[in-house]
Amino acid sequence: MGTLTDRADALLRAPNKANPYERQRYFDLLYSHGDDPWRLRERWYERRKHALTIAMLPRERYRNVFEPGCANGELSAMLAPRCDALLAADLHERAVRAARERLAPWPGARVERCAAPQEWPEAAAPFDLIIVSELAYYLAPDELQQLAVRIEGSLDGTGCLLACDWRHGFAGRHASAEAVHACFASRCGVVRVAHHVETDVLIDVWTRDGRSVAQLEQFA
Repeated sequence: MGTLTDRADALLRAPNKANPYERQRYFDLLYSHGDDPWRLRERWYERRKHALTIAMLPRERYRNVFEPGCANGELSAMLAPRCDALLAADLHERAVRAARERLAPWPGARVERCAAPQEWPEAAAPFDLIIVSELAYYLAPDELQQLAVRIEGSLDGTGCLLACDWRHGFAGRHASAEAVHACFASRCGVVRVAHHVETDVLIDVWTRDGRSVAQLEQFA
C-alpha cells in the first residue's frame, strides 16, 4: 500500500501534476492523518535543518518577516522570538490551525491561509526578511517566476531572503533546489551572503546590499 507520502506523490505523477487542484489534493492527503506529515517535530534531520536555517540569518533581529509555506509552524516558532512581527502562511487549513496554536505565545506573530504566489500579503509589506523553505519546488515554472517577482517587490532596502530546499527527487517537485535558488538569485535583486550545501539540503541567504555579518556590525 505504501507510505502516506508515497500515496500523495502518486497523485502528482500524472501529466496534469501542475494543476493547482491536484496540488491541493496532494496536501489534503498528506494532512489527512495529522498536522505533522513530514514529522517536523520528531525527526533529527528536520530539527537540525531548522537550527541551520536560523543560524544562517545574518541579523540577530528583524522588524517584519514573511514565511510562506509555514506548514505546522515549527520553523515559525524559532523565528518568532527573533522578530517584531511575523506573518506565517500556508495553503492548508489544518496546517494553519496547527501553526496558530504553535505561535500563540508570541503576540507579534500571526498565521493566514493563502496560496503563494497567487495570493500575496502586499498590505503587510515591505519585509526585511522572507523565508521560503521547501515551498518553491512545488510550483510550476510560471509560478516560480511569479514568486520571484513577488519577493523582489516585497523586500525593503535592507531586506534578506533565505531559501531552504530538499535536494532529492520526488514526484511532487517541478524544479530542483539548485534551479529554484538560481531563479531567486537572478530575479530578486539580491546578493548571496551565505551558502550551505549537503547531500540532502541546500540553504542560501541573499540580501539587498550584500554586507557580511561582520560588516553589519562594522567590524570589517
